[in-house]
Amino acid sequence: MKIIIVGAGEVGYHIAEKLSQENQDVFVIDKDPEKIRRITENLDVQVLHGVGTSPEMLRTSGINGADMLVAATDSDEVNLIACLLARNLNPYILKVARVRNREYLKEKELFSKDLLGVDRIINPESVMVETIRNLMMVPGASDVVDFEDGRVKLVGITIKPDSPFAGRQLLSFQGLEGKVLVGAIVRGEQVFIPHGEDTIRSNDLVYLVVKSDEMPYGFGFFEFEPNEGRRVMIVGAGETGSALALALEQEKMSVKIIERDAYKCAALAEGLDKTVVIHGDGTDQNLLQEENIRNVDFLVAVTNDEENNILISLLAKALGVKKTITRINKLSYISLVSAIGIDTVVSSRLSAVRAILQHIRRGKIISVAPLKGEHAEAIEAEALETSDIVNVPLAKVNFPKGALVGAIIRAGDIIIPRGDTIIKPKDRLIILTLQKSLSKMEKLLTVKLDYF
Repeated sequence: MKIIIVGAGEVGYHIAEKLSQENQDVFVIDKDPEKIRRITENLDVQVLHGVGTSPEMLRTSGINGADMLVAATDSDEVNLIACLLARNLNPYILKVARVRNREYLKEKELFSKDLLGVDRIINPESVMVETIRNLMMVPGASDVVDFEDGRVKLVGITIKPDSPFAGRQLLSFQGLEGKVLVGAIVRGEQVFIPHGEDTIRSNDLVYLVVKSDEMPYGFGFFEFEPNEGRRVMIVGAGETGSALALALEQEKMSVKIIERDAYKCAALAEGLDKTVVIHGDGTDQNLLQEENIRNVDFLVAVTNDEENNILISLLAKALGVKKTITRINKLSYISLVSAIGIDTVVSSRLSAVRAILQHIRRGKIISVAPLKGEHAEAIEAEALETSDIVNVPLAKVNFPKGALVGAIIRAGDIIIPRGDTIIKPKDRLIILTLQKSLSKMEKLLTVKLDYF
């Protein structure tokens, strides 16, 4: 595919990096020479110094022959105009725009084919709020990805040294068949799709496929805790922090939010019913202690300063908070945080990547979610009648090494599969695959699951 990216900030850079690793034909447009230099030095993509709202610049990038345009600048208006121009220059191009302004998001007709003609809106902050909320709904989870409107969950659990599962082979688990499937294991920088003889080790991040309404609390992977009344402290009252506070009020959680901007505090206090709004500095140890941080279940650091977010989370951990959730967007930081004691990281950049990948994957793809470390993906796809994987036991399907089916959705029913499970036409499949197996998986999805 030929993909044009307008904007080389953190979101645009990361999307370009992801696509270049997959040998896509990528053009990046940005007006900032420093950002252009960064991409030129680090990525194997083509770059243009200019603005994405210039018809001539878009023509120079080859818009007429492009398959997709991703407008990912920090300006909603630039992104929307770039999509509008792209539609006029190439009626067949797929247009994806990053939009942050809530007023625009409420005007759904604005993005229709009759007006701007935007095919997909990316609002990373909204996705991030939902991600944080999901993490709170599953006690002990390090990562949660929803499929089928939340009815199927892919849950990442970090195995502590004292866990009863540390040092055990997957074959040793009795009673989990049809309830839980271990889909992937992240061990340091390595990600692998496990087999029955593989052993879980302490500090592994284990991804489990589970049914939302049948969470297997009795097996020890999860601890049941009622959400109502749980205590949450949010630091940062920007778009993410304020939207999260509103969402958690509806879950009947006890919420406090700390913000150093007095104007934001006043506006937030008017818009929220039960949240306690505190004007102060989240890095102030005395303030955190005064607000009884030791008895808080979740500390969520979502200021616009990621260094401050890291400091706040580390301070809260030292003061006794049960769990921290930290907003970090710089790729170089994400790989380091687990080593320094931070529990869980959320990233608007990774949220944006999750939102566009499904448009790039070949085959009958419904959704795509990169896993932690981004060396593996969970793909939701549909099995069609033309596929020779249907009506055959899974054990006999020639899936590429490093890929497996984690769940099957059939006529509203959810099946956690075993080797003798048979896929039927129109089943939705949740497939976990390593990056190195992705091209073979895509070929299988294109040739087997879909045809043109």
